[in-house]
Amino acid sequence: MRARRQTKKLLFAILAWFVAMAAFVFFRYAQSPELPQWAIGAADLATLAVFMGFVFGSLHWMSNVIADISAISRLPYIFSVIFKGLFLLLGAMTLAYVTQFLNMWAIENHMVTLRQMLTAHILYTPAFQSLILYLVAVRVGLAFIEQMGLLVGPRVLLNIGMGKYHQPRYEQRLFLFIDMASSTAHAEKLGDYRFSRLIQDSFSMLADTVTNNEAEIYRYMGDAVLIHWPLKEGVKNDRCMNIYYEFCQQLNWQRSYFEEQYGFVPKFKAAAHCGQVVAAVVGVHKQEISFFSDVLNTLARLQDQCTPLGQRMLISGSLQQRLDLTDSQYVLDNLGLVTLKGKQHPTEVFGVAPKRSASN
Repeated sequence: MRARRQTKKLLFAILAWFVAMAAFVFFRYAQSPELPQWAIGAADLATLAVFMGFVFGSLHWMSNVIADISAISRLPYIFSVIFKGLFLLLGAMTLAYVTQFLNMWAIENHMVTLRQMLTAHILYTPAFQSLILYLVAVRVGLAFIEQMGLLVGPRVLLNIGMGKYHQPRYEQRLFLFIDMASSTAHAEKLGDYRFSRLIQDSFSMLADTVTNNEAEIYRYMGDAVLIHWPLKEGVKNDRCMNIYYEFCQQLNWQRSYFEEQYGFVPKFKAAAHCGQVVAAVVGVHKQEISFFSDVLNTLARLQDQCTPLGQRMLISGSLQQRLDLTDSQYVLDNLGLVTLKGKQHPTEVFGVAPKRSASN
């Protein structure tokens, strides 16, 4: 899953830089009546755009990977942007020097003359200087888009940009609500600062499992998080149940860290429900896609029943009917009809447990 995700990021970076380099080549060379000396035909311009798109896209992806796995990820975002920009520029200059080196070496095998020609033909040419400025602008622009994708989610960002939800529309959605157990007692024990660090450490472990199960984060609400899918996607391959139990497993794997830092390993409860919602963009200066439906209210009431019913995870009967449990790794326990707070009619409720015992 991680390899597939990185492959998608690499392909996106190459595509984005191909578009950027195609625009640069078009406005820099294709608009002039004569082709540059190195180009025999228009096909050479297209080859240049493809080559530069592949090189700079690869450098872009490499800078993101290095920043994500190093201490740079814990620094303010501006330092990450600066590092990624410098990494790209270093790669561009290295490529330019190597290319010019090969060209000049074929002309004259003399190091002093070669060094002078490299400086004169690369660093001080208007074409290279304009390319450097263009690279900076593109890299900063893509970094901004990537950060916006992290803040609101890539699909949400795309949908807002495409205007998909500017008019309210009906959709079938599946929601998963995960909430920390005994959060009030933990907050009183740890204090606000350490409790907020606990929430950060806990939910940071959700990132991979959310991505692996093709889900999206809808909203963080203090010590709780709301996750969603289009209904047809959420019921595939036990996704709505996988996220919760994989999350619990991640917490268990980091047991020693949590016990050292906080004195305990946090535990979470979960509930899942599905149904028709109305999705619409809300806000002017700060926009987000919001969902309006009794489904969310029912979900919150369902999650409140985890402790009274002695269950770690509950799902509604309407969701259970849509799940394909033929090869499922979970077993469902029919808990009967439960009257949820504020509801006139009882709701059929099922407890969820893995077939093989999962760690807390």
